[in-house]
Amino acid sequence: MPDQLVYPLFLVDGTGIKIEVPSLPGNYRWSLDLLLGEIQEAVDLGIKSFILFPAIPEEHKDKTATYSYDENNFYLKAATKIKGRFPQVCLISDVAMDPYNVDGHDGLVGEGKVLNDETLPILAKMSIAQAKAGFDVLGPSDMMDGRIAYIRQALDEAGYVDTGIMAYTAKYASAFYGPFRDALDSAPVEGEDIPKDKKTYQMDPANKKEALREAMLDYEEGADFMMVKPALNYLDVIHILNENFDIPIAAYHVSGECAMLAAACKNGWLEFDKAMPETLLSIHRAGAQVILTYFAKDYAKWFRRQF
Repeated sequence: MPDQLVYPLFLVDGTGIKIEVPSLPGNYRWSLDLLLGEIQEAVDLGIKSFILFPAIPEEHKDKTATYSYDENNFYLKAATKIKGRFPQVCLISDVAMDPYNVDGHDGLVGEGKVLNDETLPILAKMSIAQAKAGFDVLGPSDMMDGRIAYIRQALDEAGYVDTGIMAYTAKYASAFYGPFRDALDSAPVEGEDIPKDKKTYQMDPANKKEALREAMLDYEEGADFMMVKPALNYLDVIHILNENFDIPIAAYHVSGECAMLAAACKNGWLEFDKAMPETLLSIHRAGAQVILTYFAKDYAKWFRRQF
């Protein structure tokens, strides 16, 4: 059903901007004025949930991601305006340092590594600012240990007891994130004292048992949803989490997975109206009650044609 889908959207500062992501056809970087129309179209198709990702200009980036909780942050201002215009939708945030720091990592970089514990207070400030801006659910995508409990306590102490947390519980160090990083210019930068990739805090694709350990921690720390990312190559992980926990399991049908299907269909190797819904069905069948997908609007249009 379309109301089980979450539509990912890329936001840029400015006006009159709609720039297609070359590696993810049909998806765009939007300025808020045009994004509001895109959200309206999606709402009219039955989509109720959106996750918003910011493309931050270089001049706003620093080592400690201070712009992430700056009251003048265009991302935060956009959330307030979206909720004012569409109070009925569920608006989900992204909680991580990589859009905002000069290193391109999800956590604070120091001494040639990502510093887990030193990152948590920054994530908490970011989370409180996002809750204040109007986000209904926060999406910690950083994969730092202990961040769900730290964020939950910070939100509760700040009075945001009803703001939900969708933990990126099993986020794998995958080869399928390329188009997303193109959209946001958020890949790790090259540097002598900067880790070259995110493998020290994202999960090993060969390891399924670790997903259960991470899930138990997130569950005990107060997550309201748990996410598996990517989706298609990790259907077994989605299934095992759904079998073992009594909170909703989300799955992120990531940019590379969507781009592959779109490319195959463009070349005539697959039929989009058959392959796309079958793909989403497989993710749901594995146990995902919530699916984040760049095909949200396509599926909603296809679903409407069935009745």
